[in-house]
Amino acid sequence: MTTENPVPVAKRVPADRTHHGDTVVDEYAWLAAKDDPDTIAYLTAENAYTQARTAHLEGLRADLFEETRRRTQETDLSVPTRKDGHWYYTRTVEGQQYGVQCRREVRDGETTPPVSADGAPLDGEEVLLDGNRLAEGHDFFSLGAFDVSPDGRWLAYSTDFSGDERFTLRIKDLSTGEVLPDEIPDTFYGTAWSSDASTLFYVTVDDAWRPNRVWRHTVGTPSSEDVVVHQEDDERFWVGVELTRSERFVVIDIHSKITSEVRVIPAANPTGEPAIIAPRRQGVEYAVEHHGHRFLILHNDGAEDFALAYTSADAPGDWTPLIPHTPGTRLEAVDAFENHLVVSLRSNGLTGLRVLPVGGGDSFDIDFPEPLYSVGLDANPEYRTSEVRLGYTSLVTPDSVYDYDLVTRQLVLRRRKPVRPGPDGRAYDPADYEQHRDWALADDGTRVPISLVCRTGTPRDGSAPAVIYGYGSYEASMDPWFSIARLSLLDRGVIFAVAHIRGGGELGRRWYDEGKLLAKKNTFTDFVACARHLVKAGWTASDRLVARGASAGGLLMGAVANLAPDAFAGIVAQVPFVDALTSILDPSLPLTVTEWEEWGNPLDDPEVYAYMKSYTPYENVTAVDYPAILAVTSLNDTRVLYHEPAKWIARLRAVAPQGDYLLKTEMGAGHGGPSGRYDAWREEAFINAWILDRLGLA
Repeated sequence: MTTENPVPVAKRVPADRTHHGDTVVDEYAWLAAKDDPDTIAYLTAENAYTQARTAHLEGLRADLFEETRRRTQETDLSVPTRKDGHWYYTRTVEGQQYGVQCRREVRDGETTPPVSADGAPLDGEEVLLDGNRLAEGHDFFSLGAFDVSPDGRWLAYSTDFSGDERFTLRIKDLSTGEVLPDEIPDTFYGTAWSSDASTLFYVTVDDAWRPNRVWRHTVGTPSSEDVVVHQEDDERFWVGVELTRSERFVVIDIHSKITSEVRVIPAANPTGEPAIIAPRRQGVEYAVEHHGHRFLILHNDGAEDFALAYTSADAPGDWTPLIPHTPGTRLEAVDAFENHLVVSLRSNGLTGLRVLPVGGGDSFDIDFPEPLYSVGLDANPEYRTSEVRLGYTSLVTPDSVYDYDLVTRQLVLRRRKPVRPGPDGRAYDPADYEQHRDWALADDGTRVPISLVCRTGTPRDGSAPAVIYGYGSYEASMDPWFSIARLSLLDRGVIFAVAHIRGGGELGRRWYDEGKLLAKKNTFTDFVACARHLVKAGWTASDRLVARGASAGGLLMGAVANLAPDAFAGIVAQVPFVDALTSILDPSLPLTVTEWEEWGNPLDDPEVYAYMKSYTPYENVTAVDYPAILAVTSLNDTRVLYHEPAKWIARLRAVAPQGDYLLKTEMGAGHGGPSGRYDAWREEAFINAWILDRLGLA
């Protein structure tokens, strides 16, 4: 530590907050003032301190970045996807941060995707958008919408240059390359075209960042003339819009955490009034997919893990069962093609795909050989097809693209993401690594799955270092995924484990329900149980184990730091939701009201207030020996505001000053961190270098 970079000390400005007769004094509430020079000065001082404290890792960070770069095929081309008369694909170019969106006409007799040697442009390529050109002059760039009209003429696309996820929507004429004067600011994700491409539907948000309006825009007119098609006034709900694969209907999805309503507009009549498929009923969720004369309905009405039904597309009414509810098999989505339906599901903690032939024939599941894997449908824009595109990966298998023939049941590997030789010059070999499924026993006797990957032959005597990752919220499942950057940890002897804790969706809807609202603490105790199990089973030792999580997983990190500080040698909390109670008490903040069905409403319910106060990390910092903590956030994050980790680190320093706490704030990014791929690799190298340092491997 140098005198130039002393430990930052945040000033204390007492601010009272009283709810349900309980008064809390928050001395760091002032950090929520983003425009206050003192706030920026404090974040800048924390960045300088973090830079100084990690200066000794600069060489290691450079090595880790270079290892990721060397293992990645930088000039690359995705497997082209067919839509009508074109193949669509994305290219990356060595040295460039962002992808290039392209298409090429389908040639006579061409039935399989064209390939490119070493990622070179395809002959006859048409560049639709070049992210690198769009990003020129900006430190941050993100592409929101990318939607080609049904006739292939127009491209609707939107851009964000700050990370706050407020996009400017534009329309490009692909026949001339001209960008039209049509410019719509402050839009959200989601667009849909009318059948004749004269009309574009899009979404905007309210002051609390809730997507609440669907608009109709006529191509070639000013946005001031746009019409609101649907406005959602219930603050628990948000809206989305999309065009069905059949291109017959524009779907307006209206959803809260536990309730749905879907409205449809015939794509051939874009000025028509939206028709309701089924009125919202509290606690009933459903999703709609169009298929011929019917709408397919995936729903949980009397079906905890969801069932599939259908209703008339001409006069939606009663639902006719198609796939009954099967407890333990969670139906997650249905995709309709002219002669087949493909249902995405999960069972026994693994994802799966089930095919239903239309008009006869038994349903069947697509099988995969690995014990742990993730599989799902990839881009499949064609409705009239007998072949579907799948994405597949595992902890040891790089991202893979398959085409599956729904009639012959043949699975054809189109491409596996290349992994180039590492620093030792050796080619990547999955046999050099092994993956395992283990189970921890939670405090209440529940068995909690853990997925692990390590170098083949890693000892099971407690000597190996390890990282344990977790999330556990919103029914989001942390299914096995491959990471090139992770190889740098594995090759240094680190075990990587994923704790599939309650609050996620790995074992169905019950798994989610048992980790939310007044059962939220199960998420935290499950994670601690997984950490303890890794030690008990000889995978690692507590002083050789680092925990990592992001967003709601960052809340998890803060909670387990308070719950079991002795269980970890270090904790990485990225964009962490660590001041959850303060945020959920303020309905003016982004997302708060829509979150009440996930966490509870502490504003009106004293039981929820007391329960959240008992676990929210910022409220429960005490004078204990915390493990080393690295918190990473972004100034323009609109999902988890930067001041949550800033306040948390300030309180940790004040209450438990003997600890080692670092705060790193990206001053020009959002929830996902740096936008360019090289910048993202550097960020990952920074975090992994800190982890290796905590594990004694720096």
